[in-house]
Amino acid sequence: MLNRRSFFNHSLTASLAAFLGFTQCESPAQTENTAAATPSKSNPNSKAVTPAIIATWPHKEATGPAMDVIQEGRSALDAVEACARIVEADPMDQSVGYGGLPDAAGNVTLDACIMSADGKAGAVTYLQHIKHPISVARKVMEETIHVMLSGEGALQFALEQGFEKEDMLTPKAKEKWEKWKAENKGAPAKANIDQHDTIGVLAIDKDGNMSGACTTSGMAYKVPGRVGDSPIIGAGLYVDNEVGGACATGVGELVMTTLGSFLVVELMRQGKTPQEACEAAVQRIADRHLKEGDDLQVGFIAMNKKGEHGAYSILNGFSYTLHQDDQNEIHEATFMMMNPNQE
Repeated sequence: MLNRRSFFNHSLTASLAAFLGFTQCESPAQTENTAAATPSKSNPNSKAVTPAIIATWPHKEATGPAMDVIQEGRSALDAVEACARIVEADPMDQSVGYGGLPDAAGNVTLDACIMSADGKAGAVTYLQHIKHPISVARKVMEETIHVMLSGEGALQFALEQGFEKEDMLTPKAKEKWEKWKAENKGAPAKANIDQHDTIGVLAIDKDGNMSGACTTSGMAYKVPGRVGDSPIIGAGLYVDNEVGGACATGVGELVMTTLGSFLVVELMRQGKTPQEACEAAVQRIADRHLKEGDDLQVGFIAMNKKGEHGAYSILNGFSYTLHQDDQNEIHEATFMMMNPNQE
């Protein structure tokens, strides 16, 4: 977690560029449906704001093209999906999508959710063989009466929608899993600051509307069947277009038991700044679940409708990317430092 992966190489970026024009997806069926651009719709209750995108971790390679989506007049929803897809397709990022580290049985299982400005949401959990779970989550939101599909049902739905099955376990991820299996003799994984991560992203478009997305391959070497906070609306992600949005990263079990992202948004509704809200949510987790010296990380990012943002974490090492006012920059989040051994 403390040392983030390298950015996309040129060829991978080029292969994804077509999606940002909404002309390429997994199949012809996808091209006609999921990839259709969504115009940004004016919100009569919103004052004009500068478009902004904030994402967990150093992801300038994803927030830059996502901002291009907004500048072309498309919606915040299109932008967060585009941002998430770029990271999902990066084999060097071993905590999200293709190349993600597998569960204890050697299976790459993916979780994702997406939430639009009108309060609708879609999610998938324990999805296998599909490179872009965020796009499947959007399909769940737009094409069904449900919010969440899981496991085999989510896979069958994705195939019916035109997504194609792929082998998501890369040679590098397989090598790491085999090494872990030999060293741990198949024992269940323990949560720590190195084995889990995610990308959560929030965006405000030209009309002041906000959407969010979250996608992950979850905790490395987890017990098969485990689902973390990332696809849970209110835990890994929450957006209220009247107030703002929040995303979480880190040990999902701690976020789920506090509905962390919902808490951050509600604190902003009560008048706290995004920074104050993130700090209060982390403090609640620490007060209820942690003791001095614990090596467990949780971090939050938040943005309100004014475009103000905040970020905070339990331990040092959490960073985020902010694209605003023509600046696409990586920032280090402030932190509580529960573990005195953390620098």
